[in-house]
Amino acid sequence: MIRMLSAFNLKPGEDETAFRAAYQDFITELHATCMILAADPPGRRVRDTPMDTGDNYAQEFFSIMCFRNRAQLDEAYAHIEERMKSSTTATHLRMYRRITNSVFLCWEEDAE
Repeated sequence: MIRMLSAFNLKPGEDETAFRAAYQDFITELHATCMILAADPPGRRVRDTPMDTGDNYAQEFFSIMCFRNRAQLDEAYAHIEERMKSSTTATHLRMYRRITNSVFLCWEEDAE
């Protein structure tokens, strides 16, 4: 399984409820087209604990998406990249246009 951590902020003045609805629409589309295995809803950072040692990181929101394998991950990326090139108001664009300062990290877990 491959997981992807998305770390980001909402753009100034962006409504969190509207963002969460757009995020869910995007995840629903990925599920409907079998391009994702699972996804957590976006979570908000908890800074006031000694467990959060990322003082140099400004991101306030996080989510994790899970992909069956590299082929599914690559298919999802190709789908998103194609949508980014078009002028349609796709679910990814409606969600992605609401965020800033984004970082995406992927890792693979060994199957046991």
